[in-house]
Amino acid sequence: MKNKIFIPIFIFVLVSSNLSGCVGFFSSSNQILIYESSPTKINYTITYGYKINCTGQGKYSIFYNLDFPEVLNGNVLSTSIHNDDYQLVNLATYNDMIKWDFNSSENTDYALLITAEVYAENFLISNLNEKDALTIEEISKFYTNIVNRFCGAQSNETTIFVNPFDEDITETAVEIYSSLKTNNSFLVAKGLFAWFKQHTTYKAHFIDDDEIQSAHTTLVRGTGDCDDLSFLYISLCRALGIPARFIKGFLLDGNSMVQHVWVEVFVGEGIGKNGWIPVECAGTSADVEPEVNQNFGIENVEHLRLFTDDGSNDSLNVSFSGITYRIFSESRSVYARFYIDISDYFISKSQQLVVDENGIRSYR
Repeated sequence: MKNKIFIPIFIFVLVSSNLSGCVGFFSSSNQILIYESSPTKINYTITYGYKINCTGQGKYSIFYNLDFPEVLNGNVLSTSIHNDDYQLVNLATYNDMIKWDFNSSENTDYALLITAEVYAENFLISNLNEKDALTIEEISKFYTNIVNRFCGAQSNETTIFVNPFDEDITETAVEIYSSLKTNNSFLVAKGLFAWFKQHTTYKAHFIDDDEIQSAHTTLVRGTGDCDDLSFLYISLCRALGIPARFIKGFLLDGNSMVQHVWVEVFVGEGIGKNGWIPVECAGTSADVEPEVNQNFGIENVEHLRLFTDDGSNDSLNVSFSGITYRIFSESRSVYARFYIDISDYFISKSQQLVVDENGIRSYR
C-alpha cells in the first residue's frame, strides 16, 4: 500500500504595489505621504481545490479537506461545491471546511473544487498612533482565554515553528520593548514590526529547500518566505504577551492567485475586527516606513482568507495538511493536481493611500 500526501508549497514573489513597498510616493510641504493608486474595491470569481485522475486497476482512497473562502472586508456572494459527495466539518475551532473521503476502484476523474464569487474592499486601521488599544497588562487581565490560546508555542512532531519561549526570540522582543517606552499593545506590535522589517528579508524557498522554517531559524538567517516570516513575527509578539495568530489563504497576483500566509494581532476589542488587526509580514520594500504604512493594520483586496489559526498544535498541523491518497495496487495510478482559476475580475475602485503628518491613514 502506498501513501502520498500533496501539500502545496508556499512559494511566491510579491509583485503587488501594496505589498512590495513604496512604488511611488511624494512628501508634500505638510509631510503628507501619498502612495501610488491601487485597487481598493474588486469583484472576481475564484475556483480552487484539486483535480484528480484515477486510472489502472485496484482500490484506492482519497482524503481531502478544503476551506471555505472569507474576506475581512466585503462578502463572499456565492459558493458552489463541484463534487457533492462530501461532509461539512469544523476544524481547529474557526474553520468550516468540506471533507471528501473516497474509497473506490473506479477509473474516473474527481473535481474536488469550490467556486466562489467574491466582493472585497481594503480593510484599514486609520490611526497609526492608536491610543485606544489596551495595554499588554490589560489584555492579560481582561482576556485571559485569548492570552492562554494565542501566546504559547506551536509545533508538529518534529519542529517548534512558533516559539515565544526561545531564548533568542524572547531576548530580542524584550530589547525592542524596552526601547519603545510604551505598553500600548498596538504601538508595541507596530514597534516589533518596524524592527522585524529592518532585520528580515523576504526570500522564496526553492524546490531543494522547501521546508518551512522555525521562528528561531528565521531569526538567525534573517530571511524567509511568508510562512517563515509570519511565524517569527507571531513569536516576537507572543513573547511580550501580545496574542497573535496566522491566517492562511490566497494572494491575488494579476489574474491568478498564489497561496499565502499572514498575521493578526490582538490589541483589544473596539479596534479592528473583534480586537484583531491584520499584519502583512512578507512585503519586500527595503524601507521600514512604507512597510509600516502599507502593511501594518491593513489587509488589502488581494487577500482571500481560507484558514484561521486557533493557537493549537492541531491548528498548525491542519494548516500544513494537503490532499492524501492511498493506492492498494501496483497497477493503480492516481494523479492529483492543485487547481486555481480567477475569472470575471473587475476593479470597481482604485485609490491612493494617504498618510498625514499625524499618522492618520485614509484612501482617496
